[in-house]
Amino acid sequence: MTTVAPAARSLAGNLPRRRWSATRSLSYGFSALAAGFVVVLAVLFVWQSIPAWRHEGLGFLPGKKWFYPQEQFGALAMIYGTVIVSLIALLLAAPIGIGAAIFSAEFIPRRLQLAVKVLIELLAGIPSVVYGLLGILFLRDWIYRALTPFDPLSGDTLLTAGILLAVMILPTVMTLCDDALRGVPSAQRQAARGLGLTQTEVVLSVCLPQAARGMVAAVLLALGRALGEAIAVFLVVGRQDNQWPANPFSLRPLIESGQTLTSKLASSETNIAYGDPLHWAAIVGLGLVLLAMTVTVTLVGTQLMRPREGHA
Repeated sequence: MTTVAPAARSLAGNLPRRRWSATRSLSYGFSALAAGFVVVLAVLFVWQSIPAWRHEGLGFLPGKKWFYPQEQFGALAMIYGTVIVSLIALLLAAPIGIGAAIFSAEFIPRRLQLAVKVLIELLAGIPSVVYGLLGILFLRDWIYRALTPFDPLSGDTLLTAGILLAVMILPTVMTLCDDALRGVPSAQRQAARGLGLTQTEVVLSVCLPQAARGMVAAVLLALGRALGEAIAVFLVVGRQDNQWPANPFSLRPLIESGQTLTSKLASSETNIAYGDPLHWAAIVGLGLVLLAMTVTVTLVGTQLMRPREGHA
């Protein structure tokens, strides 16, 4: 006991100290710059939106009417549209993306894995406006014809925006889920196969449970992308204000035009509002709500991506 402690102290003293390199300094510096930018942006949004909060009070968020000529500013219908469009996108993209990630990471030959992943990730490189134009040319007509028995007014609906958004966030879901699955040690797969488990059983009982945390994070980060998408949604959602449904749980609003926070912020009303302090404050208030939603979802997803204590 008396010789172990000095030896341990001697060994600890011989270990190289962590040096503060230029790369490390730049990493911390740029990270602090990015965080500071977000804080400044949030403070600016709060300050600019104060007139709207004073005018509407707490009724700004649950308000169902937005009619700026009469100085009525309620964000609830746009929050509803944003949530519905994002949920549709997740319900469609998450199963396909997770399935593609499992197929890519676990079942196909290694020489084909990179080709499949690159093919999926090419979707992320297509500009948003191109997705929007494809939605106008093809998707909204397909949706209109498919929904003809329900007598829709047009193909510009919340459902159309959700389906288009699902295609856009699919690479995010697939890539991050694939990374989570590849993070599972191969030794555990080999040990499970040595115990007699089939490859499918290894995926279900070993890989998926250990990668579940990262896969949930992938879905949340994709949700953050969906919440912030503007141009493609703007072109196919219909941009109809005050579309708060009589029954929020009804499916009928999905096949009707609507408005999201991003489609409102991307519209010409933003330019109109700039000359009116109250109207401009309400527009900035929508930006503040969107920023809060996106940052919250992204932070939760990023936190889940970090390895837990005691895990690699």
